[in-house]
Amino acid sequence: MKSQVKILLVEDDPRICQNIHDYFFQEGYLVEIAREGLTAQKLMEEKVYDAIVLDINLPYKDGLTLCKEFRQVNSHTPILMLTAFDDLDDKMHGFEVGADDYLTKPFFMREVMARIKALLKRSKNQPIPESVSIIQMEDLTIDLGTQSVSRGKTPINLTPREFNLLLKLANAKGKLVTKRELNRDIWGGSLDENNNTIEVYINFLRKKIDKPFATNLIKTKVGFGYYLSSHEH
Repeated sequence: MKSQVKILLVEDDPRICQNIHDYFFQEGYLVEIAREGLTAQKLMEEKVYDAIVLDINLPYKDGLTLCKEFRQVNSHTPILMLTAFDDLDDKMHGFEVGADDYLTKPFFMREVMARIKALLKRSKNQPIPESVSIIQMEDLTIDLGTQSVSRGKTPINLTPREFNLLLKLANAKGKLVTKRELNRDIWGGSLDENNNTIEVYINFLRKKIDKPFATNLIKTKVGFGYYLSSHEH
């Protein structure tokens, strides 16, 4: 028997909560509901879910704080964030604390389902080399078994999206990875040509991977894409 997909839905608006629950239920998903942050935190600590739909504005504990704390112990479960605000800074904050995708209210239920299906598909099909468990470049170490990253003896905490982006660049072994490839393999082709999300995430990575250290590894070929190299050119 095929295992049932388990979703945690954290939403304080009764109507939105019920609509999402019913739509997911019709798709055969098992949905557990939390209406405020403290209950959501308890469920996230005690149970395992295939994905989490997390509203930002919640009673007692907000979604951004929940996401940030959850990512300290779980780097792989996909999180789709919901918000009533269509503000770029708000979205970037959500991505910074570990959200995988973002939807602004109001939205269509079929769009929520499409985003969740895409996140579930990517989380189950991450490209991991069969015979390699450690990727090493200069003092950068990527451990595929634990999905951890370090430079020298310094551990680096990455969100799942940041980790997958770094892994994509590392697997290219110094060759250029185009924005089109990154959009296809990391974002499932969901970004349009004028979207700056890739640049934003490259900046997130640089702040963690390069800025605190002597050697910058993430390089840009303007207008084309990115690659990893310890050389200046």
